[in-house]
Amino acid sequence: MSSHEAQESQEPETPHLAPKIDWSQGTTPYEDYVKADVLTHLQQTLSDDPGEMVFLVTTQVMELWFTVIVHEWETAAAALRADDVPTAVAALKRSVRELEALTASWKPLGQLTPAQFNSYRSALGEGSGFQSAMYRRMEFLLGDKSASMLVPHRGAPRVHAELEKALHEPSLYDEVLRLLARRGHAIPSAVLDRDVSRRYEPSEEIEAAWTALYSGPENDELARLGEALTDVAELVWRWRNDHLVATRRAMGSKAGTGGSAGVAWLEKRAQKNVFPELWTARSHV
Repeated sequence: MSSHEAQESQEPETPHLAPKIDWSQGTTPYEDYVKADVLTHLQQTLSDDPGEMVFLVTTQVMELWFTVIVHEWETAAAALRADDVPTAVAALKRSVRELEALTASWKPLGQLTPAQFNSYRSALGEGSGFQSAMYRRMEFLLGDKSASMLVPHRGAPRVHAELEKALHEPSLYDEVLRLLARRGHAIPSAVLDRDVSRRYEPSEEIEAAWTALYSGPENDELARLGEALTDVAELVWRWRNDHLVATRRAMGSKAGTGGSAGVAWLEKRAQKNVFPELWTARSHV
């Protein structure tokens, strides 16, 4: 056998097409499941600038990551209500990888110059990322609640109803603290019975509970839950910080779109810790 014939014999065969499928009818099973044709035809640019497509696609990809992260955190919250810590930790760990991918979404936008961003910024009109309903659900799950954030969605009944439901449900952290209470930790009634539609505020008693947990065995189930939550909190901070840097680079300190304060608002957000007592308790261990 010649070397040419040997090379040909080693080349992979063309995939065998499923014989039971009538390929002349409709779409492929892949398309039926993934809806790729729908996804790849959602991009309707509003300017002639070629960079707008990158901005639009990246933003849409972020929305998809928001969706799966919300799914993971709701899965974790439901597992915590059922005292199923391993399932909750598994969902939180998956969300860490998803948060890493979400944060990496800033890379295509992180090098924008002011001139490049301004070339299609007007196409955004009054649109702004803080109007994202799925991102708002993420924030609500993290305990950052505000009824005023439902206002932009009053014209979309289904979205508004979903957000209102999320506003009045316990956050992921609320479920964690209720679990700690059921496991015998000193969680004050003022925390357990608080109005969950309001923003969570740090508590010295909760800090003491985490300090006690972290002073115990490292392989304790609840300590491992705390570390999974800390991983999530760290990635949320990185997401917010990368958002701040990308915005500062593209538009400096100008006011943001949609009535937001732009960089000033993002700076304030980047300074806030998610699950705050998990961070402050470390100073006392």
